[in-house]
Amino acid sequence: MTLADSNLLIYAIQPQYARLRTWFSETLPAVSVISRVEVLGWHRLSAAERDVFDVLFASLEIVQPTPATFESAIRLKQARKMTLGHALIAATALEHGLTLATRNGDDFRHVDGLALFDPLASG
Repeated sequence: MTLADSNLLIYAIQPQYARLRTWFSETLPAVSVISRVEVLGWHRLSAAERDVFDVLFASLEIVQPTPATFESAIRLKQARKMTLGHALIAATALEHGLTLATRNGDDFRHVDGLALFDPLASG
C-alpha cells in the first residue's frame, strides 16, 4: 500500500497532471492527516481549490499519527535536519509499512527503511 505525500496532492489538482489524477483514482493511496493540514492550511488556497481538495481527501484513507509516529519523527529529526511535516509523514509511512509516493524523493532518501515511489517518473 502507498502513502501519498502532500506535494502529489497539490500537483494532482493542476490541469497538466492528468496522469497523476489517474494514478490517484486507480491506486487510492492513503494520506497522512499531516498532508491534509499542509495542503488545506496554505494561506493562498482559493475556495475552488479547497472544494477540489475536500473531494480528494474524502476519497482517500486518512492516516492519523500515533504516539509511536511522534517518537519516530523525533528520532528522524534528531538524525538529520528535516521539516516537521516531512518527519511526521515519513514516520507514518514507516510505522504502517507503506511506500511513500512523493515527487521530492531527495527529502526522504536518507530515511532508513523507507520505500519511495515517484508516480510522475514512472512510465
